[in-house]
Amino acid sequence: MPTGCGIRALWILNAHDAVVFSRRFPVVEKQWRAACRSENERNGGSVDSAALPYLPSDSELASSFAERKKREGSVRGFGIRVSQSAEGSDSWVDDPVTRHVISIYINKEEARENYLLWPLILHMKSQFCILVLPLVELGHLNSYKELCKRSDCGNAVGGVDGSLSSLLLDLPSVTGAFMVAHAIGEIISGDMAEPEVIVNASPSVGGLLDSLTGSIGISSRAKPVAAPVASATPSNTSVGAVSSDAMKIGSRPLDKDALRTYISSSMPFGTPLDLNASNIFTVKLNGFSSADLPPADVRQPAWKPYLYKGKQKLLFTIHETVAAALYDRDEIPDSISVSGQVNCRAELEGLPDVSLPLRGLNSSHIESLSFHPSAQVPEQGADKQSVMFSPPLGNFVLMRYQASCGLGPPIKGFYQLSMVSEDEGAFLFKLSLMEGYKAPLTMEFCTLTMPFPRRRIIAVDGTPSVGTISTTEHSVEWKILVSGRGLVGKSIEATFPGTVKFAPWQTQRFPFTKSFFGSMAEEDSDVDTEPTNNMVNVEEFLMEKMTKDLPPVDLEEPFCWQAYNYAKVSFRIAGASLSGISIDPKSVSIYPSVKAPVEFSIQVTAGDYILWNTLGRCPSVAMPK
Repeated sequence: MPTGCGIRALWILNAHDAVVFSRRFPVVEKQWRAACRSENERNGGSVDSAALPYLPSDSELASSFAERKKREGSVRGFGIRVSQSAEGSDSWVDDPVTRHVISIYINKEEARENYLLWPLILHMKSQFCILVLPLVELGHLNSYKELCKRSDCGNAVGGVDGSLSSLLLDLPSVTGAFMVAHAIGEIISGDMAEPEVIVNASPSVGGLLDSLTGSIGISSRAKPVAAPVASATPSNTSVGAVSSDAMKIGSRPLDKDALRTYISSSMPFGTPLDLNASNIFTVKLNGFSSADLPPADVRQPAWKPYLYKGKQKLLFTIHETVAAALYDRDEIPDSISVSGQVNCRAELEGLPDVSLPLRGLNSSHIESLSFHPSAQVPEQGADKQSVMFSPPLGNFVLMRYQASCGLGPPIKGFYQLSMVSEDEGAFLFKLSLMEGYKAPLTMEFCTLTMPFPRRRIIAVDGTPSVGTISTTEHSVEWKILVSGRGLVGKSIEATFPGTVKFAPWQTQRFPFTKSFFGSMAEEDSDVDTEPTNNMVNVEEFLMEKMTKDLPPVDLEEPFCWQAYNYAKVSFRIAGASLSGISIDPKSVSIYPSVKAPVEFSIQVTAGDYILWNTLGRCPSVAMPK
């Protein structure tokens, strides 16, 4: 089994299924070919060398990718076995993972039959498809071939032997390939923001002097702190012009020089080392000087190309995102989860080690944990987790986790909406904010949005019990709490009854007839129609149709086109984490010992916090009894 992670090749395709960038790694491919020859010799040379799963050309891959998209119904595919699924296809495996780890059949003219290329990691970013092929054993590929021909469908819960889940658990290179794909996606989209680290207005240990002098720029409110390394992304990576590789106006073209620089530095010879784009471009821009050299007896890690010089301090921020689906139905339980990360910024001279205990792990019901490559986890107690790490330069994510919300949902209630006529709907919100929450937990703001993407709003009539409302052409926004008027140590009830009136209904026709999605020859909308020969609108319609997160439904409710009606809540909470995880700054230790202030802050924000219409359709998952 390959040790570590090796990348055989990667490809980037545009919206027209054309390869616009590719990179092959001969060193890793040589390992794969040697393994294939050895396996073939053990089998008596029964396999034609032309049929061995070697790397395809760009044109062969593009053609095979387009064929798979046609066969599977979309770029990602069905993910489950449906009536259109064919034996040997990804959807035949009947596992949603096949929407992200895909396979394609390469058609070689000199080969007697097509061969399978797997596992291909699929990541979509900025209208581009990124495919990354990691090195695995030939036996793993053969195991997947068997799954594609299995007569039964579905996997047992828990990843039993013989399932796709158990197969992927044996392939750590797949995880590495996902990291590579996401890193390249950030390069081509320009989305390379550093993790946010917040400085509190009232520092915890040793930071009082910093606050008084203003040396770290603290205002009266908590504020994000930028990474100490200035953004060194080459200026030519922020190109705003439209190229032929872009799907439509406004898309970002590929900067191939930036990609080549990043790939050659971050994964030399196909082995990922440091995928931090800021580090890579900083080294390219600034190079190294004699002052950057570490002590002779210390080995400098790849994730810290420069040594910090200046005033020393250590900052931690726990950033949690709360996702919820609130139904207000007896037959469907509400769902709430917390995903969090511990962001860190260590401005420490030299190459020190930092250790700290994470508290509250027992009470927070942690479901999963992952750490930065620089971290070690030597000790685990009943309610604490000791972590030791050698911090890189700049802001970084020390730990990610999934947990349940021990305090219950910060916003409870229901949303009801019914159509009293074809162009008018009556709605009612009844919410309870911060019920059961006590100080120091503070809700800094709260906003609720009702989206109507396929109806144009004419008027909204209604007065909320608290807050203000505003409308756009396709949404109603209710500002329950505004910044500067936070809710501390108490709960409030908020109601909002009203009606919403829409523009008269119209019919919009598209220049195509049918597909496996069903009849799409006629869609209802009151959005202004465009000429039927406008192919850009057709492409946008198809992309929107294929990338819907929710399954399509019949147009039984005219204001909700091919989806469900819902309201979305956004908020921010400070003062403590909802999972119960915390860091005691006094327990943080640095070796070799230095005098550095340690500051800790927490920020909780809403992710997909959804109130589903109690009177309408809603998606849900059947839980095991």
